[in-house]
Amino acid sequence: MNNKTPKVAVVIPCYKVSKNLKSVLNEIGPEVTSIYCVDDNCPEESWKAAESIANNDGRIRVIRRDKNGGVGAAVITGYKAALEDDAEIIIKIDGDGQMSPKLVPKFIKPITENRADFIKGNRFYDLKSISGMPFIRIFGNSMLSFINKLSSGYWDLFDPNNGYTAIHAKVLNLIPLEKLNERFFHEADMLFRLSTVRAVVKNIPMDSVYDDEKSNLSILNILVTFPYLHLNRTAKRIFYNYFLRNFNIASLYFILGLFLSIFGFWYGVDSWIELSKKNMTASAGTVMLAAMPIIVGNTYLVGFLAYDMQDTPKDPLHRDLT
Repeated sequence: MNNKTPKVAVVIPCYKVSKNLKSVLNEIGPEVTSIYCVDDNCPEESWKAAESIANNDGRIRVIRRDKNGGVGAAVITGYKAALEDDAEIIIKIDGDGQMSPKLVPKFIKPITENRADFIKGNRFYDLKSISGMPFIRIFGNSMLSFINKLSSGYWDLFDPNNGYTAIHAKVLNLIPLEKLNERFFHEADMLFRLSTVRAVVKNIPMDSVYDDEKSNLSILNILVTFPYLHLNRTAKRIFYNYFLRNFNIASLYFILGLFLSIFGFWYGVDSWIELSKKNMTASAGTVMLAAMPIIVGNTYLVGFLAYDMQDTPKDPLHRDLT
């Protein structure tokens, strides 16, 4: 990026945030050139709180969605508006007051210095910063962070569902916005899409403020929908990165590991069923024929994971895009 001041846009999805939205908007600094408040058909009519501030701040544009589509849908709507207005860096902040707008310059800096394409917040960098976080959120984020490493390939990232993000517009233009998840899986799906274009993603340490606000994301929703979605994105990422766009030693490790592991498991189960019918005990040779493919297969799969961990993108994408 050149030395001129970039056009920075902030997108704020608005759903039941009328209580805190005004204070969030008032804290956004002069480094931001445009602000998009996207009311996702909010029952509290959060757009009214935004408009009351917009009268005194010409940067604010209020966008009202006719139908509630979810936080992802609201963010996508804001992204599209920012891209149409030629924004160069687009920040996403929640309107519930948990994310300090004062951190915006820190989110912009790694992108303007050509060190990253996408920046996301990490609330777990400092243990003191999570002292006020409910335990269920700490545990849930820890589990989701590990699963997200598999589905995104960004093994050095943590706190994947953190919605405080910044992205270069050139990279955002490479993402198929119409395919992004429109609900609460949006952040994790964004990381998956970024991995398919080999974008550089980095963490920024941040604190979160927890008051009496209630999350719109239920634990049941996570348990029912997220496992399938992560498994789906993991399969797609491996196919895209190791078979469709490239084929290397890690691809062979994955094929051999998966085949041998499945064969060993199938042979062991099949032999156990047959011997049980005859009321016989498996011989040492039968046990070895089942165990060895599993052991060797798991070794290949570990080799694949080791390669995958080292294959995280290092060169920012946006500086070479026109």
